[in-house]
Amino acid sequence: MDPRKNGAWQELLDQVRTWARVNSPWAIHFNSGSCNGCDIEILATLTPRYDVERFGIKLQGSPRHADVLVCTGPVTRQARERLLRIYEQMPEPKFVVVVGSCGTSGGVFQGCYNVLGGVDQVIPVHAYIPGCPPRPEAIIDGIVKLLGSLKTAKGK
Repeated sequence: MDPRKNGAWQELLDQVRTWARVNSPWAIHFNSGSCNGCDIEILATLTPRYDVERFGIKLQGSPRHADVLVCTGPVTRQARERLLRIYEQMPEPKFVVVVGSCGTSGGVFQGCYNVLGGVDQVIPVHAYIPGCPPRPEAIIDGIVKLLGSLKTAKGK
């Protein structure tokens, strides 16, 4: 078999995978200790008014079926192991989006005895959406920017 043809097939297969990944990212949401303000805004983003499904985004119940982990809140000592377990259960390539100031840096909970800090203290983060809580328009903007970066990214 001609190795040049294998390279062309592999390149075509990579293009199809990237196309599928960008057009239908499946997400899972994890609250690592937030006040639920960001969670309410994420749910609002999924409603027909904002219709994030037009980008092919579907919320999943299992990390084994998800490409994108959407995290809210600072990471508490109690939630750290669960966050790591969920991240490790996701198939490659996987991406992490942090929603809100608390998930980004610890926010108002920074310095508390049971808070480790932002999500990036535990797992790698690909996109940050700041705000307390961020509006659904900001969440959509952050996700669209992540989808744009997925065209070239390989994930971690």
